[in-house]
Amino acid sequence: MTTGTEPRTPARRLPAPDRPVPTSTYRVQLGADLTLDDVAARVPYLADLGVTHVYLSPVLTAAPGSTHGYDVVDHDEVSPVLGGEPALRRLADAAHAAGLGLVLDIVPNHMAVPTPAWHNRALWSVLAEGPASPYASWFDVDWSAGEGDVLMPVLGDRIGAVLASGELHLEHEVVPGQGEDPQPVLRYYDHAFPVRPGTEQLPLAELLERQHYRLAYWRVADEELNYRRFFDVGTLAAVRVEDPAVFDATHALVLRLLDEGVLDGLRIDHPDGLADPGGYLERLRDASGGAWVVVEKILQGDEDLPPDWETAGTTGYEALWRIQQAFVDPGGAARLGALMHRLTGESSDALPEVVDTAKRQVVDRALYAEVYRLTELAAEVCRADLRLRDHTWRSLHDCLVELLVAMDRYRAYVVPGRTPHPTDVEVLEHAARTARARLTPERAATMDVLVDLLLGREVGSAGRTREPQRDELVVRFQQTCGAVMAKGVEDTAFYRWTQLVALTEVGGEPERFSLSPTELLAWAARSQRQTPLGMTTLSTHDTKRGEDVRARLGVLSELPVEWADLVGRLREASAPYRSALLDGRTENLLWQTLAGTWTADGPIAADRLTQYLTKAVREAKDRTSWTAPDDAYERAVLDVAVQALGDPRVAELLETWEHRTRQAVRGAVLGQKLVQLTFPGVADVYQGTEVPTVALVDPDNRRLVDHEALAARLARLDEGAGTRDLADEKMLVTSRALRLRRDLPEAFVGAGAGFVALPHSSGHVLTYARTADGDPRVAVVATRLAAMVDRLGGWGEHTVALPDGEWHDVLGDRRVDGGVRPLADLLDRLPVALLVRRTDA
Repeated sequence: MTTGTEPRTPARRLPAPDRPVPTSTYRVQLGADLTLDDVAARVPYLADLGVTHVYLSPVLTAAPGSTHGYDVVDHDEVSPVLGGEPALRRLADAAHAAGLGLVLDIVPNHMAVPTPAWHNRALWSVLAEGPASPYASWFDVDWSAGEGDVLMPVLGDRIGAVLASGELHLEHEVVPGQGEDPQPVLRYYDHAFPVRPGTEQLPLAELLERQHYRLAYWRVADEELNYRRFFDVGTLAAVRVEDPAVFDATHALVLRLLDEGVLDGLRIDHPDGLADPGGYLERLRDASGGAWVVVEKILQGDEDLPPDWETAGTTGYEALWRIQQAFVDPGGAARLGALMHRLTGESSDALPEVVDTAKRQVVDRALYAEVYRLTELAAEVCRADLRLRDHTWRSLHDCLVELLVAMDRYRAYVVPGRTPHPTDVEVLEHAARTARARLTPERAATMDVLVDLLLGREVGSAGRTREPQRDELVVRFQQTCGAVMAKGVEDTAFYRWTQLVALTEVGGEPERFSLSPTELLAWAARSQRQTPLGMTTLSTHDTKRGEDVRARLGVLSELPVEWADLVGRLREASAPYRSALLDGRTENLLWQTLAGTWTADGPIAADRLTQYLTKAVREAKDRTSWTAPDDAYERAVLDVAVQALGDPRVAELLETWEHRTRQAVRGAVLGQKLVQLTFPGVADVYQGTEVPTVALVDPDNRRLVDHEALAARLARLDEGAGTRDLADEKMLVTSRALRLRRDLPEAFVGAGAGFVALPHSSGHVLTYARTADGDPRVAVVATRLAAMVDRLGGWGEHTVALPDGEWHDVLGDRRVDGGVRPLADLLDRLPVALLVRRTDA
């Protein structure tokens, strides 16, 4: 709970006093099919829904055909595809007229390597002029590697074969943004590259040798790429915003829009990729006048935000997994683990091993170029210092690999020249202790040297701490840690672990399996003190499954015996067409995916299911992958999925399951949503999730939303119509909670907002109040584990103690007196209750 004696929220977690703070946001995914003017047309509905800010996906000009906007090519222009700056201003005017503001998602870490490359003028300049380009400092290129040429791994075969086939051509074309006269351009199908002046008359092979870039077979990238990228995505080149000139150039437009009041706040994409995230956020706060800023930062376990970061908080993944897992039954862990063991051979405690194996695979393959560069840096440092010279390249490489695998969070935040924070020292030393246990004893001394180097300590000859290679090693190691975590855990291990796939979410903690109400409410109270204006969410454009799919899957934990029996029956039904190539991990994933997406309206469409499964098995990298697809295996997987969808017996089994679990799903869907919308922080609603939504990983979760149908549903409820189905009920819960936040901001985002748990007698409810200056203003009661409540025969004599006073149930539109109230009375209509205390009584 919070009281008047609680520590004050650190000033760095609060925007400047004159800057607007959202009470809630509504995320929209912009694109050619949803422009800024389209969003402006939806403003009346969003205002009616109750949100205070529209939260926009990136709006700067992106690579041609971009479906998400994170592949920026021009920081000086609002995308013409979205309507340009005039459309953004029209949207801002419409939003402000309706009492709403705008929050923008920005991407400081990287830019696109588009096709053709000329769409990124800064990159085109670097390819044309090399280190002499005025934009050379923008990109994190290792000019010492590859003979000083930027590697462009775009060829479908090795360079010798491509030359022999005549697929490369010298042509003269008008290059956009480079004047009206044709210029010599090197063409490879849709790719185009500049030609260094004076080389266009050379034989083709010699011409290639004379450029500031090296065209190469695409498979070369993972081993020899010499520019930093976003994780393992070669088409996203890292940008050096740690350089003040680069920061200013890449943020000028966004900062101007903030200064002019067009924008009200920012969401920062992937700050862990930056050289100095803390320094970046400090610079951004100064430049933006203290605007409300949240960061896409994944906090592992009980990790806190770095104490010196100037940000309101994160985008809410730590809230997502905790809220979800409070609705997961811990009693289901053993049964679901046993089922996984029967299908896959893995035991319930095998996740650390799965993660370890996946991280090693990523380090050895997709991120080999990054690890090689780290080893080269460490070896250069050791070779340059007599006292360190006997630490060999191989020993340094072995230690780096083990250290990267052992890191249990995305990175530490060591800044060259500064004394590291004790937390960062412990993060690295803890990883080193784990890594040492996996190495031969003779590597121990090298590990000691490496840890000292990575912490910026004096090691080797006296006085040697700040050298270019040492500084770069410190920074680049931390940037690589994040890539290993993201690709090894999120994008590999989490596609392999199938005990309960709802838990393998971005930022998730599947080892925890479930969270008790006490743990959840204690965490919420702590968040109220530390990051009261951070974001909370249940679904994003990056989640692997939407919140309602995860809620359906969570019910498996409440009925694990029944689920295991159903899987047995599904296996019997599918036996005639289930190929021997189908492995247990993918089969377990398939059945859970069908259960999570099978609603009262039936199953997910076959094309959506097969697209999802294709991505899932390739990300898992067990039997197939994006770079080496196994066609026979993938056909076997997709054939089983399609035939299962068309199998009447499978349909009957899953329809029966859907009907049986309907009330438990109802409790989870509504309970999770109400808790998320009333917890400490700024509540975000992902587009369309105000009603139950079937959504899988992107691009499935970025499909267009029928806002007209949503607006009609909300209008009907506002006119007094009763709820007819779960969609009406979720719309009712979402709209009333959002409106309450808007009408009582002092209880949610005000300086005196507080959070206090309410006493109750049942382990199957979450109960708490939101307070303003210590005065209870809002009370929340949410059912958890509704199947267990049903099994127990209802609420019986269980009660909750509401604060004194007269309360209004905003969902049931009725009066409720304070004091000890029977749960059966409060939850007789819905599995949740949202109460506001009357102050006019």
